[in-house]
Amino acid sequence: MDVEMKDRYSRQVLFPAIGAEGQKKLAGARVVIVGCGATGSVLASLLARSGVGRLRILDRDYVEPSNLQRQTLFDENDARESLPKAIAAARQIARFNSEIVAEPHVVDLIPANIDSLLGGCDLILDGTDNFETRYLINDYAMKNSVAWIYAAAVGSYALTMNILPTETACLACIFPQSPRGTVETCETSGILSTAVNLVASIAASEGLKFLVGARSKMRRTLLSWDVWTNERAELAAGTMQRRAGCRTCSGDFVHLAGEGRPHITLCGRNSVQIHERARPVNFDEMSLRLQPHGHVRHNEFVLKFWREPYEMTLFPDGRAIIKGTTDTAMARSLYARYVGS
Repeated sequence: MDVEMKDRYSRQVLFPAIGAEGQKKLAGARVVIVGCGATGSVLASLLARSGVGRLRILDRDYVEPSNLQRQTLFDENDARESLPKAIAAARQIARFNSEIVAEPHVVDLIPANIDSLLGGCDLILDGTDNFETRYLINDYAMKNSVAWIYAAAVGSYALTMNILPTETACLACIFPQSPRGTVETCETSGILSTAVNLVASIAASEGLKFLVGARSKMRRTLLSWDVWTNERAELAAGTMQRRAGCRTCSGDFVHLAGEGRPHITLCGRNSVQIHERARPVNFDEMSLRLQPHGHVRHNEFVLKFWREPYEMTLFPDGRAIIKGTTDTAMARSLYARYVGS
């Protein structure tokens, strides 16, 4: 390390479990963060400040004012410009640690692109908000023997688990099916930034252990913690807890195969996401086309179109988030009417 880098990480190098050799390992590490909302943005900040050399940041969404309460890499200007979260995160990381390679991808992780987006990484970190994507990550990680760390937060409640192929249970062992019925979300139950920071700090610490080679120090439990009620619990998740008949552990990767995966999905915030196929969009041409029908503005990353009571955010690959409805048929109709079928 040069003099500047030695000074930057000096307090971390003084920690014996990391030291100079561990810091060199961090500099050479490649980590993918899937989702850069509340948890993902804190994870990205912590790892970048710790000196993890390459961060690939995946996120399908854009910055809104309501994000700023808990999503630490973004500011009011990002929200005004509706910047994609991955882009805004990479820009902010460059401001506080220009040595880190932050590689943003404004995408929805799906079976068709998962190999190119997760390939070549040492560790996958979960910053997502849905089990559909987590099961997809789990399939990929188990098939390719890549470690990943599950993390979630809602309300005052935080939950995390390390998933090390051959060393622990997988996500599908602990959660054979995604939660059914009424499920709490940030939109319905709110979220405390303290719960987000807790779970991200725990997950980032476990990630650092993995990257410096301290696997024996990694937790083999599903940890839950409520920062408001002070309730805390751990469920064993080592190899003894691998569920008999788990399809993923048996090599049946149904989520990776895309079985039954919808192309139109609820996206929180009273919104629907449409991602049926890639279709390049020229924002200048689309803006001219949409102007007679409502208010429209765009930058190089997103186009925003308002036609009361709906708001459409269109991305360059044709993906769209339509706000103002949870009716997928209505969302499809609006997309076909204004973008094309």
